[in-house]
Amino acid sequence: MYYIDPHIHMVSRVTDDYERMARMGCVAMSEPAFWAGFDRGSVDGFRDYFRQLTEVEPKRAAAVGIQHFTWLCINAKEAENVELSREVIAMIPEFLDSPNVLGIGEIGLNKNTKNEAQIFWEHMELALKTEELILIHTPHLQDKYKGTRMIVDMLLDDPRIKPERTLIDHVEEHTVKLAKEHGFWCAMTLYPITKCTPSRAADIIEMYGDDRIMVNSAGDWGPSEPLAVPDFVQEMRRRGHSEKKISKIVYENPLEFFSQCKRFEFKAPE
Repeated sequence: MYYIDPHIHMVSRVTDDYERMARMGCVAMSEPAFWAGFDRGSVDGFRDYFRQLTEVEPKRAAAVGIQHFTWLCINAKEAENVELSREVIAMIPEFLDSPNVLGIGEIGLNKNTKNEAQIFWEHMELALKTEELILIHTPHLQDKYKGTRMIVDMLLDDPRIKPERTLIDHVEEHTVKLAKEHGFWCAMTLYPITKCTPSRAADIIEMYGDDRIMVNSAGDWGPSEPLAVPDFVQEMRRRGHSEKKISKIVYENPLEFFSQCKRFEFKAPE
């Protein structure tokens, strides 16, 4: 089965992971901008990072037949540095014409602080001004519901926000309804330790349906599994779900959301 991983940080993966994903049926992926494992100290550091996302990773992916797309932002973990965050946001438009850029993301909250909320909103203003898709990071562990509620409330307070062009990521059992009931897209991140497991993700699909929802591996610096989406496919098969239903979640839904980007050009596998 062909699939798309809509959220995976390939800058933290070796080339072997690209090859393994291709063998399992991955035909496209999107890589949100994120924390590098340490706090970067200058806007030029981010400029180099954005060049990696728009120039280097697409070539690594193409070598194994995978299409690579990306998102741009300064991650919530670094948003406490408001001055640097504003410099990065002002620099982002330099890269918005790159053909593999899908929009602004993954923006959001980490510890639900005032500075994070301010920088989140300044990213949103850029996305609205440039008519970009939006990918949102929700906090992990005990702060997830509070942070997700804060994010949804901020989004609903502005009538310019179009829920169908906004993806709320890292949803779990206690936050998926917040996203779906207001018309936002949502995604579940499959991790071996934290976040969702393939089994829990299948439970959520069975409870909340397969509309406006997708699954991803994230695959970042910590314990993670770049083949988590195929693991989810196998779990859904084990439960007797149809190939059509599974394909909708792991292939058609990401395509439907990404296709709203004016630059998105996808070559379907033959």
